[in-house]
Amino acid sequence: MRYVIIGAGAVGGTIGVRLGEAGLHVTLVARGAHLAAIRAHGLALDTPDGGYVGRLPAVGDPASADSGIADLLLTPDTVLVLTVKSQDTEAALRGWADLPVRGGGTAAERLPLLTAQNGVANERAAARIFERVYPVCVWMPATHLEPGRVVASGHPYSGMLHLGAFPHGSDDLAHEVSADLTAARLLAPVRDDVMRWKYGKLLRNLGNGVQALFGLGDGGAGGSGNGRVAELLSAVVAEGEAVLDAAGIGYTSRPEEAAERGDRVESAPVAGQPRQGSSTWQSLARNAGSVETDYLNGEIVLLGRLHGVPTPANAAVQRAMRRAVRERIPAGEFPVAELTARQPQP
Repeated sequence: MRYVIIGAGAVGGTIGVRLGEAGLHVTLVARGAHLAAIRAHGLALDTPDGGYVGRLPAVGDPASADSGIADLLLTPDTVLVLTVKSQDTEAALRGWADLPVRGGGTAAERLPLLTAQNGVANERAAARIFERVYPVCVWMPATHLEPGRVVASGHPYSGMLHLGAFPHGSDDLAHEVSADLTAARLLAPVRDDVMRWKYGKLLRNLGNGVQALFGLGDGGAGGSGNGRVAELLSAVVAEGEAVLDAAGIGYTSRPEEAAERGDRVESAPVAGQPRQGSSTWQSLARNAGSVETDYLNGEIVLLGRLHGVPTPANAAVQRAMRRAVRERIPAGEFPVAELTARQPQP
């Protein structure tokens, strides 16, 4: 099979280079300075075991003038892997849906789309347009902060990618993709209940915004502030569990997830440096101009409103993250007292 990685950042870049190293045909999709660096020098992947350079073909967004998309031949055996942040999903779907496939038809009609993204809204959005959607639950400690370079901290495997069909079940394609990912040093269990795994991961990702705002665990929010941030972190998760329970949505537990990963995907130092922060932290650190919080904490807020469950802590994180992006507040430097003082009481 041939793979097109739509969004060659931390997750997509790691998957792409690993697949390329395993001998698979891979095309990367990137933009701006990152695309230029990949075209000029390849995509550097730094890991605990050493460095790799994926000298892979790269194109831009289909709508961009210099995308090079005309040189990309979509064949019936192509698999699209969507790895952009959730706030960029709609634009990516529109950009790729109607591209022609050799032999007739469009990408949305003929090609499978894997959603290797945080959150649980991407699959519904994709299924409105694409015929075949395959959710992927991503457990991958990876970082992308500079053009042309990704750091994959997972060891001994770079990541674990549960996958299956949407809305449930699995098929031959899921197992074929799993075999390719496994050959690329990525654990890839096929699950008929993959969305249950994604909802469990959603609960873990509710702390991304908290860590991005205050740097908890990275030297930020010291002293009494650290205690208040820890309370906020506990509150967003407790709200998330209450909301999912009220909605009747199943999700994996921490012990179940820990048993699944074991010691096969542990975050290890790369070139002597530990991983710096979550995907949301990285967006703030890069001044990316947007974050995925509205699709993480915001998903809990939405479900809370639908099912009558108060979610003040998650809503507070949403508001703070929007302000951090708007005012370009650096990662880890949001004033703790300001956020905790404004949390409305249920």
